Amino acid sequence: MDLDKERIFAVIKENTLRTLADARPEDVTIDGSLTDLGANSIDRVEIVMYSLQELGLKIPAPELHGLKNLRAVVDLFYRYATAK
Repeated sequence: MDLDKERIFAVIKENTLRTLADARPEDVTIDGSLTDLGANSIDRVEIVMYSLQELGLKIPAPELHGLKNLRAVVDLFYRYATAK
């Protein structure tokens, strides 16, 4: 499966909406953060892990720390997706 940034964001958004019951689709934006959407640390880990699994990516845990917004997450996922 070819992964572009739009597909990666769509998967992350879908998993965010599935995990955070109070999040609305219009609230999940590329420049927003999971914390701003009310995600606690467990929610954030679940969203990232579900998304990695669905996209078939493996990223070392230290790489996932300190990402400021969903754009940074998408960019990291994309970098790994295109490095294969």
